[in-house]
Order: sequence, then structure tokens, then C-alpha cells
Amino acid sequence: MTHFTYILLCADKTLYVGCTNNLEKRLKEHNELKGGAHYTKIRRPVILKHYERFRSLAKARAREAEIKRWTRKQKLAFLHKNP
Repeated sequence: MTHFTYILLCADKTLYVGCTNNLEKRLKEHNELKGGAHYTKIRRPVILKHYERFRSLAKARAREAEIKRWTRKQKLAFLHKNP
């Protein structure tokens, strides 16, 4: 199964990092459903800025944790280099 690590740009210009096995469904949840992440629920709409594919959940989660440790400045520089 394919897993994804992704970065969203929220309406308030903050960044959200997550992982999922169904990127399309998860984006819909972030933007439309009551059951989405609380952080994005109050910062809609969100825009997908970057995603990466992984063959295992463990690798996707490890990448998510790595990106979450970055500063905002590092995340923005990464997004600028990897649109």
C-alpha cells in the first residue's frame, strides 16, 4: 500500500504536516468534513503544497516527524525548492 507525507498551506498562512494512505480523501476531510484535523478545521481552506510517496506507513511517519521538527523558515525554503 502507498502512504503519503504531505504539507498543507492553511488559510491563515500556517503550514500543516501529516501523513495518510489516501491523499485525495484526506484533503477532502481537511477541507470539508467535521471529522478532519482540528488544526485545519479552523483554518480552511487548505491547499496541498507538497507530497511524497512511501511504500510503508513507518517511512511516511518518519518523514512526517522529520519535517515537523523543521522551523517554519526551513519548511518554506523546502517548498520553494520542491513546488
